[in-house]
Order: sequence, then C-alpha cells, then structure tokens
Amino acid sequence: MTRVSPEGRPEGERRSAKHGGSTFCILLLCVLVACALSLVTSRHQARRVFVELEREQARARQYDVEYGQLSLEQSTWGMPARVEKIARESLRMQLPASSRVEIVETPAAAKPNDAAPASVASVAALAPAAAGSVR
Repeated sequence: MTRVSPEGRPEGERRSAKHGGSTFCILLLCVLVACALSLVTSRHQARRVFVELEREQARARQYDVEYGQLSLEQSTWGMPARVEKIARESLRMQLPASSRVEIVETPAAAKPNDAAPASVASVAALAPAAAGSVR
C-alpha cells in the first residue's frame, strides 16, 4: 500500500532524495558564508596592518627630520667661534698675554729609547736656572 509517484517511484524515496539535496545546499551555503566571513576578516586585518605601516613610516620620516635638526644644532653648539664668544662674554675669560704663553716643542724623530736621556739632560739644564730663581 505504498503510494507511487507519477515517475513510478514510491513517494517516500522521493522525499528522502529531496531532503538530501536540501541538506547539501545548506552545507554549501554554510561553507560560502564561512568563506565570505574569512575574506572580510582578512581584508580588515590587511587594511589595519597597512594603516599601522603607514603610521610607522610617517614616524620614521619624523625621526629623520628630527635627527637632521639635532645634527645641525650639535654642529652649531660646538663651533669654536661660539665657544670663544661665550667664554669671553659669559665667563669673562681672556686670552693670556703673549709674555705668559710658552710654546713647547716635542722632538720630531724621538724614539722611545732616546726619550729618557733627552728629558734628563733638559731637566739638568733647567735645574741651575730654577735654583737661581728660588732665592
């Protein structure tokens, strides 16, 4: 007493085949939704990382500009003319008189072994002059 469909199959078989096809479509729909969500998530993450990269590149450019400014400032602060001007004006320093300036020459071709006798001889030559000036 089973009913027969117009195609000649029992009616229960037709329902199960139709039910299996709809399950497959629902499964494909779930896979499609998961792929779409995955795509949206990866695009969002790529944009976020790109914005962060742009921000860090802007920061690096800013640091390069600041480094250039600091290098210029450092070279300005260390100029000998500026240091001399500050020494004269702020610290009231003056160049010594020419009578107080002594120029000390070092032997041009002195070897380490020859240095000791030369210094002893120069000290011996200066000793009588120093003794006379102490009195």
